[in-house]
Amino acid sequence: NKVEVFKNELNYIINRDIRNSLEFMIEQIPDYFFTIEASSTGKYHPDYALGIGGLVRHTKAAVRMAHELYGIYRFAEHTKDLMIMALVLHDSVKKGEVESKYTLFDHPLVACAFLKKHKDNLKMTEEDINFVCECISSHMGRFNTSNYSDIVLPIPKTPEQKFVHMCDYLASRKVIKIKFDQNNNVVDE
Repeated sequence: NKVEVFKNELNYIINRDIRNSLEFMIEQIPDYFFTIEASSTGKYHPDYALGIGGLVRHTKAAVRMAHELYGIYRFAEHTKDLMIMALVLHDSVKKGEVESKYTLFDHPLVACAFLKKHKDNLKMTEEDINFVCECISSHMGRFNTSNYSDIVLPIPKTPEQKFVHMCDYLASRKVIKIKFDQNNNVVDE
């Protein structure tokens, strides 16, 4: 059950409509997402994000970073819920809706299109969907260009976009060690 994989992260969301919308979107995530590693080379992610389920663990780590940092960053509850949604979905189609061999450089834009494609099934305003998309599309931060693509991804501009990027970035740092249990849930110690 795809939704069950993100049960703990969904529990961070207070707004029922946002939570239900995220549950719907999680069901739409391609199956490969739940088995691939966050980085095929291991160059850009820590050990816990490698191997089978590595991308799930990376995503959970990014969400957990947000949850921990909410104690010092003052965002409205509704905004927090939307940022959690953005973090769960930020790499949801990292290799496309149909799995390609490699990570798509423009995967943030593909994820936004993926979300908007399903907007009629979501219990969210267009404004909220756009907010989530703006956070997703800019999650790469200053890593917004590639030698292999002509696409230039948006840079985070708002505090919320910068926060989502920061959480993703921290979850990709090798010096930050996070432990997971056998179900890929973050272990509190």
